[in-house]
Amino acid sequence: MVFLYQNGPTVYRSRTVFEDATPEVVRDFFWDDEFRPKWDPMLAYFKILEEFPHTATMIVHWIKKFPFFCSDREYIIGRRIWEAGKTYYCVTKGVPYPGLPKRDKPRRVELYFSSWIIRAVESSKGEGMSACEVSLVHYEDMGIPKDVAKLGVRHGMWGTVKKLHSGMRAYQNARKTEAPLSRSALMARITTKISFDETSDSLEPASGEEEKVKWWISKERKIRALIGNG
Repeated sequence: MVFLYQNGPTVYRSRTVFEDATPEVVRDFFWDDEFRPKWDPMLAYFKILEEFPHTATMIVHWIKKFPFFCSDREYIIGRRIWEAGKTYYCVTKGVPYPGLPKRDKPRRVELYFSSWIIRAVESSKGEGMSACEVSLVHYEDMGIPKDVAKLGVRHGMWGTVKKLHSGMRAYQNARKTEAPLSRSALMARITTKISFDETSDSLEPASGEEEKVKWWISKERKIRALIGNG
């Protein structure tokens, strides 16, 4: 689902359910940059620039390759995970980083927000709470016309979403081996515990797609305030 706001970037929202998956493994999967290129061909380069083990806040450097509509883009991303009642709020956003000055190419995306709510849900197979739901909200300003951005979000983001299931199953299988966890996955296990009061009126989005996006954006503002305080 894509929304266009008159004075803002294109907002993309999706909901994905993984059967036979725990929120903890799905959380690690989304955070694991070392594994991500195996299922997300758009990620051409990644590096951890800084990390803060007490809160597991990370600053990472990404370069992504896009299809025909856009040249490569560079991202400096701050990210952190909050946890409330075994629901995980995985927040990533563009941040300034003077230690890595902007270049002409690839062009840096500064307005960027991409985050997930990850939680256990009822399995469609009637096996209790053995499924995991991921609600994603994503927006970014790539410096291209909105019509092209809308096409790009549909093409690029939807292509990534379609690879999620096969990527997640491959990740589950990889986790069954004795291979050590990546640094990114280890950091994903350090979460900031928050109460219901800290996350505002409700931990659940309202019904209706646009209302859900507005709810997520309001959550983003509140979580940004938490970031500033922590």
